[in-house]
Amino acid sequence: MTHFRLPRPRRRPLPPRLRKGIYIFPNAITLAALFGGFYAIVMATNNRFDLATVAIFASMVLDSMDGRVARLTNTQSAFGVQMDSLSDMVSFGVAPAVVAYEWALRPLGRWGWVAAFVYCACAALRLARFNVNTAVVDKRYFQGLPSPAAAALVAGFVWLTCAVIQEHRDVPMFRSVMLALFGEPERAGLSWPLFVITLFAGLTMVTNTPYYSFKDLRSRRSAPFAVLVLAVLLMALVSAEPATMLFLLFVAYALSGYVVYGWRKAKGQYVSIVSTSTDEPDEQGLHPAAGQAADELDEPEDEEEEAEDAPDAAPQR
Repeated sequence: MTHFRLPRPRRRPLPPRLRKGIYIFPNAITLAALFGGFYAIVMATNNRFDLATVAIFASMVLDSMDGRVARLTNTQSAFGVQMDSLSDMVSFGVAPAVVAYEWALRPLGRWGWVAAFVYCACAALRLARFNVNTAVVDKRYFQGLPSPAAAALVAGFVWLTCAVIQEHRDVPMFRSVMLALFGEPERAGLSWPLFVITLFAGLTMVTNTPYYSFKDLRSRRSAPFAVLVLAVLLMALVSAEPATMLFLLFVAYALSGYVVYGWRKAKGQYVSIVSTSTDEPDEQGLHPAAGQAADELDEPEDEEEEAEDAPDAAPQR
């Protein structure tokens, strides 16, 4: 009896094994932002506060770029998320605190370094809370003052006062305000104003005050013509006296959260921007008390159904 062998099915070639690594371009931008924060600390210790504050603002620009570059090039990663948070902690947490302390908080002694530490600690708490609450916060708002805006508030005040006192630059608008409020500006007389600004910026980062994030504007492909005209007017206004106008813009933004909070409170609307619903998959496990009550009312029939409802926990940049 003759035996016939059936032809073996051809195996598909295995794809080449991918080597684990990191994406260079977006993480290089994050490292550049980190370098800006480190450079600001070094310049502050060398009494070059003009360069220190400019480095913090440069880190703000770079920090706004790395996430967008990662999304455009499809190079998001969990490594990038953690790297971005650590960079923000140095550039917008440690660096502004050190610059403020070296510029005008040191003469206050214990109160000076306490204010600097409170700001630094609040920046760490704000960044940690942001990473945890990403899935449950209304995307249109930030929960508390963003750390780059808080850093711009502190660094902007140091930048302006340094320009008036140390660099003798022409900032007539800010100089007139300084003369009206504090008389002839002196570095020793700036300790308590900077103390108040540093504490305000730090504590506002950890409040539940809603701050508009402008994220819904990015998704729009078109905008009214008046928006373009407003942007041109804004650029012209900033170019008149950049240091003063940028500082005033960030002061207005820091106060806008409290305006929104008061407006919602007066209208009887829900003030918190954190969702307390446990129905959405991304929010499971983030509200233990509410989640336990919901589980008692509607328990899954078996483990397979519970596994199907579990969220994908892979972090995105």
